[in-house]
Amino acid sequence: MTKAETAKLQDYLRRKFANNSIRLTAMKTGDSAEVFIGEESIGVIADDKEDGDDSFVFRMAILDIDLEEEA
Repeated sequence: MTKAETAKLQDYLRRKFANNSIRLTAMKTGDSAEVFIGEESIGVIADDKEDGDDSFVFRMAILDIDLEEEA
């Protein structure tokens, strides 16, 4: 994932979720970026080039203990 793609995705997520503390950091694999809100990692965005289409997949794991903390 290029720096330009990372910047565009970060801008998109900030606008979509109205949250300027969202930030993306490129991962060593080169085809993905880690997504943070503040200092907390919330997921990963991966570049998905399949069937000639260029898209991005956002994966966010939510642990059951995370749900209990909010209750």
